Amino acid sequence: MLNCFRCIDWKKTGIFAAGVLFGTAGIKILSSKDAKKVYTNCTAAALRAKKCVMKTAAVIQENAEDIYAEAQQINEEREAAEAPAADGQE
Repeated sequence: MLNCFRCIDWKKTGIFAAGVLFGTAGIKILSSKDAKKVYTNCTAAALRAKKCVMKTAAVIQENAEDIYAEAQQINEEREAAEAPAADGQE
């Protein structure tokens, strides 16, 4: 019977057992009340950051729309100013 234990790799078995132990302890730690508070605070911070980014993106989009509209107006005014000059050349 003692010969059966010779074929067991005790180093790998010990590493496996330690992994199971740390995994079980990790699950306990991650599901604790303190950890849930940390998750909640991190999520709240992420939501605040998202709100700030969305607000900034909206301002940038509004500015881009204003710039585009003004650029179109400038081009229309140029075309209107060039139209009589082009008609006079013919």
